[in-house]
Amino acid sequence: MVDTKVTLSGIGLDNPVIPASGTFGYGYEFAELYDINCLGTFSFKGTTREARFGNPTPRIAECTQGLINAVGLQNPGVEAVIREELPKLKKCFHKKVMANVSGFSIEDYAHTCALLDKEEQVGWLEVNISCPNVHNGGMAFGVSPQAAAEVTAAVKEVTSKPVYMKLSPNVTDIAAIAKACEAAGADGISLINTLLGMRIDLKTKRPVIANTMGGFSGPAIFPVALRMVYQVYEAVDIPVIGMGGVRSAEDVIEMMLAGATAVEVGAANLVNPYACRDIVAALPATMEKYGIANLSDIIGKAH
Repeated sequence: MVDTKVTLSGIGLDNPVIPASGTFGYGYEFAELYDINCLGTFSFKGTTREARFGNPTPRIAECTQGLINAVGLQNPGVEAVIREELPKLKKCFHKKVMANVSGFSIEDYAHTCALLDKEEQVGWLEVNISCPNVHNGGMAFGVSPQAAAEVTAAVKEVTSKPVYMKLSPNVTDIAAIAKACEAAGADGISLINTLLGMRIDLKTKRPVIANTMGGFSGPAIFPVALRMVYQVYEAVDIPVIGMGGVRSAEDVIEMMLAGATAVEVGAANLVNPYACRDIVAALPATMEKYGIANLSDIIGKAH
């Protein structure tokens, strides 16, 4: 009998599979399709201090082996999430959930995290300093070690729960930013967010997306994500959550061998709403195929 359990900052997960923020809403829509309690946990939709309508449309463009999105952090704001979304979520998901937070200033991040930190169902805070879809925020904090450290320190000062900093791949040295977050008190690192990409419509001869550029995700980015997880695992002594192009149980195992303690699944949910359920179901047989008895034993074993 294989064991799929892992532990993420002291909280046990039945398995390492986590739907990524922005691809799973607040969970209850997917709960109409299957029992989402089969998941390790999930990261809910990126939440900001104030409500956001998001970017103008069109904001999705298809690509070979992936897609580009520039949704722009559309969400009802943290107070509405706490008041309306979390009570609905609690009815269908009975485990700790990961709260994904974005901001446009250090004060924004601290304010939003402080409020979500008080919520019983929130197990971890995933702090997004890597969104490529919004102007004057998000990724601006994730491309500088100093700025990343400042956000980390500010959030840690007002929270008691584990803080995972979600990093951008659109940088020269991902390990330096991860180390800066660790030094500032981060409990873990999530990576990677989307790469920056664009498409041009040959008929109109204009960019497909109204925002011109957006976040490129999907299977095409998996090798880049795997490489960065591998590099960050070697650079820090805190847990890593790996993501980027994951769509199978084999991908999950590969990410864990590179150093991930848990693995997020993003774009695959938009293609197949049962993707995470199917990956969880396939994990035991895939582990047996490769002679793995205990998933927690293989974390970082490729090093």
